[in-house]
Amino acid sequence: MTDQLRRSIGLPQLLAYGLVFIGPAAAVGIWGTLDAVSGGVVPVVYLVATAVMALTASSYALMSAAVPRAGSVFAYASEGIGRRTGHMGGWMMLLDYLLIPSVAYLFSGIALHSLFPQLPVWGFVVAAVLLSTGLNLAGVRVTAWVSTVVVVIEVVVLLMVLVAGVVVLATAGPVRGWLDPLTGGEAGLDPALVLSAASIAVLSYLGFDALATFAEETRGGSRTVGRATVICLVIAGVLFVVQSYIGALLSPLDSQELQADPSLQGEAYYTMVEASISPGLYWLLALAKGIGAIFAALVGQAAASRILWDMGRSGALPSAFSRVSARTGAPVVGVLVAAVGNVLIAGWAATRADGLAIVSSTVDVGAIVGFVLVHASVIGYFVVRRRGGAVRPVRHLAIPVLGAAVLLVVLVAASPLALSVGAVWAVLGLLVMLLRGVRRGA
Repeated sequence: MTDQLRRSIGLPQLLAYGLVFIGPAAAVGIWGTLDAVSGGVVPVVYLVATAVMALTASSYALMSAAVPRAGSVFAYASEGIGRRTGHMGGWMMLLDYLLIPSVAYLFSGIALHSLFPQLPVWGFVVAAVLLSTGLNLAGVRVTAWVSTVVVVIEVVVLLMVLVAGVVVLATAGPVRGWLDPLTGGEAGLDPALVLSAASIAVLSYLGFDALATFAEETRGGSRTVGRATVICLVIAGVLFVVQSYIGALLSPLDSQELQADPSLQGEAYYTMVEASISPGLYWLLALAKGIGAIFAALVGQAAASRILWDMGRSGALPSAFSRVSARTGAPVVGVLVAAVGNVLIAGWAATRADGLAIVSSTVDVGAIVGFVLVHASVIGYFVVRRRGGAVRPVRHLAIPVLGAAVLLVVLVAASPLALSVGAVWAVLGLLVMLLRGVRRGA
């Protein structure tokens, strides 16, 4: 065992990690909900959401270059604000990285069970956890290679659907007007509805932030992580806008129908593909989404293990978390602890009819709190402590303040259950901090 990670991945592998975690077709799952909430202008919603998340990506790029550590938010807040705030930031992001993989495992189990109903959901969940844990224990080079293959397959399947959709549009024409998904049609575009839907759409981007946890395993300098974060966000934004635009033009259900019957929203995009494009492509898209979720969980599990590793190295958690395999370079204890957490959460949810809804409703709280602390860390590091040279008012102050304000609005709009779970998790983090005797200061 050692306590050092290996620098063995570059920009292409980081992009693969980010896109696998986000999911090139992430908009498919919530398209129906966004169409109902926004009044039928989902492409506009994703343009707004991309701009909002670009503010957070900017702060991540700054801090990953200034503090190139695997702890991500834990490291940034520790250096920019203080060790106690850093501890809480890392702890809240752990909630995100435990729940997102659990949701992904459960989603994969549900999707694959729908295709192979003779096998139970929990069976697929356990198999997925074992597969991704084994790959993570094999080291970052193996998981980077696998993630690259998976993201290429996902993008190819998505492009097949989109190209086939364009062919249908060229031969049969759209169901809605060509500009309706951008203008709202006769009802017009309502900014309040767009912003309300954008607060939901930003959750599609959760995962790009995980790239910062690979800062100490990336070749080419710390700025590579910042570049990968921004590029990944742009690619995801373009894919989301295009797939949501084509979906709107070909959907047999309009936004009023989806709003009137929420039960139709979850399957709305798949309904569009099956009814308007091809039943075969519907099956292929569902299979790609089901399998892709396993590898999204793989990246989330890896990110959680890196935060645990940095917190163990820094004394915020027991030093056992800082152990790294001398053979594979994987933070073994962190991977195994994250895997156990994923099994417990996803396994429990798989036994309940409302399990997916409960876990999904709480998944964003930890991430949003972490994002807000990244913005606060920029202000603390560059403006208050003047540790990054001359202050740049726009990047070091205006963007972080605006980004944090938007995220706080989204956080306040979260469900009471999500906020309650987040509060309980925060209390546990405070107890751990007191037991570990984390001191003030950076």
